[in-house]
Amino acid sequence: MKMNTTFTLGALATATAILVAGNSAAQDNPMVGGAAMFPSKTIVENAVNSADHTTLVAAVQAADLVDTLNSAGPFTVFAPTNDAFGMISEASLNALLDPANKGQLQQILTCHVVAANAMSDAIAGMIADDGGTHPVETVGGCTLQAKMQGSEIVLTDENGRSASVTISDVRQSNGVIHVIDRVMLPAGQAG
Repeated sequence: MKMNTTFTLGALATATAILVAGNSAAQDNPMVGGAAMFPSKTIVENAVNSADHTTLVAAVQAADLVDTLNSAGPFTVFAPTNDAFGMISEASLNALLDPANKGQLQQILTCHVVAANAMSDAIAGMIADDGGTHPVETVGGCTLQAKMQGSEIVLTDENGRSASVTISDVRQSNGVIHVIDRVMLPAGQAG
């Protein structure tokens, strides 16, 4: 079977413009885990490329949340790094990844997800409007408390554990990711 490889100048110019626009868009987004993050891709499609989020990706897969986080959203995901998961004991993490504990893992992961597209300036505005602390209702039923510490957004879970947003405003086709340095847990769960 012979393929037609003839390009018109117009088609070549269009293809070049698309590639340049795609690369430009990725350059406007922060790099995460050494990888370009493309606003045209979903949360999961970008997360799998981040070397800093392999544990999160494995947990999302184990919890059967890939399809959810690939859906239209919009979602704001507070994405813990591998180092954040490293603060959890290896035994506890292995137990969470066990299929028998899928419900608990789903709850923990969805306590990092908000059903909205909230960029950092919007979060900072809500914090200011609420007098310094803004409650953040998550899909998992947790309420995180957001406050400013200098120019940094800090989240506190229902157990009093705090996480800082280390990379903000990573745009996705179905929302935004804010990278955090600690895993947030539902009330009563120890880490």
